[in-house]
Amino acid sequence: MAFPPRRNQGNRQQWIISLLLFGGLLFLSFYYLTLPGRTEEEKFSNAPEVSLSEITRGYSGGKFTKILIRDSKVYATTKTGAIIQSYKEQLDTVSQLGWNDPKNPTIVTVENRETTNILLSALPDLIFFLVILGGIVWLFRGIARSQSTALSFGKSKARVADAKQVKTRFKDVAGSDEAKEELVEVVDFLKNPRKYMEIGAKIPKGVLLVGPPGTGKTLMARAVAGEAGVPFFSIAGSEFVEMFVGVGASRVRDLFVRAKRNAPCIIFIDEIDAVGRQRGGAGFGGGHDEREQTLNQILTEMDGFEQGTNVMVMAATNRPDVLDVALLRPGRFDRHVFLDKPDLDAREQILKVHARNKRLAKGTNVRTIAKQSVGLTGADLENIMNEAAIFAAKRGHQSLTQRDLVDALEKITIGPEKHSRKLIQHEKEITAYHELGHAIVGYLCKESDKLHKISIVSRGSALGITWFLPEEDRYTTSRGKFLDEICGLLGGRAAEQLVFGDITTGASNDIERASHIARNMAMRYGMGLGLGTVSYGERQGSSSLGVDPYSARNYSEETANKIDEFVRTVIEEQYKRAAGFLKEHHEKLKVLALVLLKKETMSIEEFTDIFEGRTKPVIEEEPEEVISDDDTIDDSGTQPSAESVESRS
Repeated sequence: MAFPPRRNQGNRQQWIISLLLFGGLLFLSFYYLTLPGRTEEEKFSNAPEVSLSEITRGYSGGKFTKILIRDSKVYATTKTGAIIQSYKEQLDTVSQLGWNDPKNPTIVTVENRETTNILLSALPDLIFFLVILGGIVWLFRGIARSQSTALSFGKSKARVADAKQVKTRFKDVAGSDEAKEELVEVVDFLKNPRKYMEIGAKIPKGVLLVGPPGTGKTLMARAVAGEAGVPFFSIAGSEFVEMFVGVGASRVRDLFVRAKRNAPCIIFIDEIDAVGRQRGGAGFGGGHDEREQTLNQILTEMDGFEQGTNVMVMAATNRPDVLDVALLRPGRFDRHVFLDKPDLDAREQILKVHARNKRLAKGTNVRTIAKQSVGLTGADLENIMNEAAIFAAKRGHQSLTQRDLVDALEKITIGPEKHSRKLIQHEKEITAYHELGHAIVGYLCKESDKLHKISIVSRGSALGITWFLPEEDRYTTSRGKFLDEICGLLGGRAAEQLVFGDITTGASNDIERASHIARNMAMRYGMGLGLGTVSYGERQGSSSLGVDPYSARNYSEETANKIDEFVRTVIEEQYKRAAGFLKEHHEKLKVLALVLLKKETMSIEEFTDIFEGRTKPVIEEEPEEVISDDDTIDDSGTQPSAESVESRS
């Protein structure tokens, strides 16, 4: 197994190279200083000085082996190797001095340095100096690089994409038409700021994108930068915060300084709630808290923008309820753009966008998948198209078929099938009757969602699935629909008791969900009989993004008893109603169970044909009779478990 290199490995190599270089420079210095030429120069400079006539007499007497005339200096070397020096007139020649006797063995050499190139004579010294200087500079730069982390601790970690790198456009963001309309003005602000400033309009300083996870907030911000053709500074809120107080504020200052230098541009802060939470509340440690210091610096920078800087701050969050009010006021984040989960048309557009680079087979209907994916976000839909492509590749298809899309949708929404989970025959029969109980009761309830599919193949923790899908997007729910949904949830337990005369733990999740709906009817929606049009329980937080907030009790014990009694009454009434439906269609329940046990999966078309009597199934080998003659319903207690889950969108 290969392990990643350690972070300090580069620094270690840097120091090793630096030490080797330092040793090499030291060796060159000693070598250069001990060159033969250098030694001779030192001898000449330390030679004793005598008169010129004494050197002339020594020449005549043959006492010297050689005489060196260098400009106006004269160096004479005796036979013993000693060197003496003297001076002559600049214009005196060798013949004038009498040192040109051909019979004299003394070698006389003349060097006129003034006539030679000074640069060439100094070139060795210059090269040596440059080598030493380069080595010192390299060593200091290596030390600076090794300390770069500490020196840049307060620098912004924002990732910068210039105008050419940002290629996302509004056409790449399907759905969210209202959000795009609001952001088109922001694009125009960045492109033509003078048009708005001349008429007296102020350019918005900040745009806050709010929406559930996966709705495309970051993608929308990149599309704005791409449409405007400006640089895009991207950073997450958590990247401002460090363990040292003041580092986050320093990074904020550095980020805004860099942005102003690159104006017009967009600063995008993702998950701003990491630093933008309410000050003084839970999670903050007072005025010296790091996150509070960072938030204060963000507020100061946004409020201190000079007019005409043309820098737009965009931020994204899925928790707007926890943001500080100073951050949300006009002058900071002037615009709040909400990106909701896509509707039917938007889901179809999103699926088509993600199908651009995929081959779809003839007859593939993307709108059918859009109808069956109510409540999913853009990220979920992208995942569905990717899973469909994986299915197609595994099956050896050259293009994506409708089956690939349906299987991908079911895998994402209700989990992958578990064919390896083998049930004993009795458990399989209980599961079949349980799921058909949901299906028949839901089919007979007028306001229930449309039945889509029944399966007794295990998925996740569920032994079987009854899948209901709404025919259209709904934004309000009536009291009658709530009651029908509770009735459908209790159909599985009623079918178990009707057929087997006993109950199992398989309905635990159904009972939990039914009780939750009934309690919300009483406490939130004012639908509880005898409780009045009153909301009970003080809700802490916002539920606009699908988060169920904490509810604090603000009602009396007497009211609590009334709420409990209402929940119990509704559950009992709907349970008896579900049991009545199943008693009435007892024979159809048995026939459908035989078919489901054989096929394991049943579509809505097969179910309705058999239930309405349009088709009479032929069962070659019927399983052992498991239907009990005891048709009574026992309202005994339940046992908690979660083995069977009814799937509703």
